[in-house]
Amino acid sequence: MEKYKILEIKESVFDNNDHQADLLREELKKDGVFLLNLMSSPGSGKTTTVLRTIEALKNEINIGVLEADIDSDVDAHKVSQSGAKVIQLHTGGMCHLDADMTRQGLEGLGTENIDFAILENVGNLVCPAEFDTGASKNAMILSIPEGDDKPLKYPLMFSIVDVLLINKIDTAEYFDFDLEAVKERVKKLNPNIKVIPISAKTGEGMEEWIEWIRLQISAWKDK
Repeated sequence: MEKYKILEIKESVFDNNDHQADLLREELKKDGVFLLNLMSSPGSGKTTTVLRTIEALKNEINIGVLEADIDSDVDAHKVSQSGAKVIQLHTGGMCHLDADMTRQGLEGLGTENIDFAILENVGNLVCPAEFDTGASKNAMILSIPEGDDKPLKYPLMFSIVDVLLINKIDTAEYFDFDLEAVKERVKKLNPNIKVIPISAKTGEGMEEWIEWIRLQISAWKDK
């Protein structure tokens, strides 16, 4: 019987990434940069939410944005018009960013005079949840049109985020979406998760989101 070695490459990759993520978090802490990793499906309203967030905070803190996509610079072009510092990251077909890729993005962006960096991760509910980017906090967006069953289908994503934005609540009357069921499902996966219904388009609920960011940055600085 032929003998051969089996290498558990997936575990090895994750272990190394976790180590790199911890190092990056330490460096960002020393540099005074709060990094938010924002994840969601494509079309959930990430970029619109980012733009609303920039508009609300740009007179208080210096903001930088990392736009991650497999291709195109559409989102970076939109964000560049907001006045925030921005860089477009092309992942070369990868459906997520890991800690090293995030580090490269931050180096390309230049974090001098940046207090708050937003990483708009690749649109995907699977891969981004598996890789620690080195972020200070993780956030995700679930939009009303996607349906209320997503916590059942993608439990890992909902279990690793600190805050869940339920976007496009202005469209709720057109979809069979049970908000209370979503809250119940995500609380079972993640008892400490914060759930904030918003409409990035109309601005509804955005103040609660902005205040959450302010509180997180303040607590992070004091820690």
